[in-house]
Amino acid sequence: MTTALNDNALDQLFTQAHTHTSWLDKTIANEVLHQLYDLVKVGATSANCSPGRFVFITSQEGKEKLKPCLSSGNVAQTMSAPCTVIVAYDETFYDHLPTLFPYADAKSWFTSSPEAAFETAMRNSSLQGAYLISAARALGLDTGAMSGFDPKRLNETFFSKSTWKVNFLLNIGYGDNEKVHDRLPRLDFEQACQIL
Repeated sequence: MTTALNDNALDQLFTQAHTHTSWLDKTIANEVLHQLYDLVKVGATSANCSPGRFVFITSQEGKEKLKPCLSSGNVAQTMSAPCTVIVAYDETFYDHLPTLFPYADAKSWFTSSPEAAFETAMRNSSLQGAYLISAARALGLDTGAMSGFDPKRLNETFFSKSTWKVNFLLNIGYGDNEKVHDRLPRLDFEQACQIL
């Protein structure tokens, strides 16, 4: 049986965590990026489909390649972040299902329905992106997720010769706590939830 995390852990993962847009000049070791993925990959996805794909951009060359794809409001925070992750999905994720989910002919569920394949890839790569945010926070990093970019241009720039497609972008690093915004309001339980 597992036990509840203590308040300090919950603060780090959720209640005191913020979206960051300003970053300290501190690099992230490649070993930490490997550790991040090792945590993400064990997160649950439907039929263990694992469609998420991740491009960790840490070099200046990579950032310059990404820059023209960004909305103007996201350029400064992305260029200064130690790492920007292209959280993507593989359109043909189902090719791995014979290994990832050997209990059924799960591949046929998706090869016969492009709509189901797309919905499953988007839904589950979004889950995996959320796992990446939680994993980064658990390892002492800060994050800033973004949807302000040109997906067509990004896909052409990074994925023109693959079956990968962008879902969203995520800056990760060590946030400058002096420049973080106050937490914005959230909906309360009665506004967002039902118990039936």
